[in-house]
Amino acid sequence: MTSYGNFMNNSHVSLEELFGQVMFSNVVTPRDRQLLKAALLRETLSEDEQAIINRLLYNVRRGWVRLVEE
Repeated sequence: MTSYGNFMNNSHVSLEELFGQVMFSNVVTPRDRQLLKAALLRETLSEDEQAIINRLLYNVRRGWVRLVEE
C-alpha cells in the first residue's frame, strides 16, 4: 500500500494533515470528503479548522484541487 493509502486508513486524521495531503496530491477523494463531512458534523470546530475547510473549498472552486471518484 502506498504512503497515501496508509495515511487515509488512519481514522483520526487531523484536518491539518488532510489539508496537507490534499494540497500535495491536488485531489479530494471520496474518503477525504467523508472525513470533511464528519468534521463538519461535529458540534465544535475551532476557527483554525473552519479556515482549513474554507481553504479546501476555495481551492476546489478555483480548480486548483479536483474531486475524484476512486
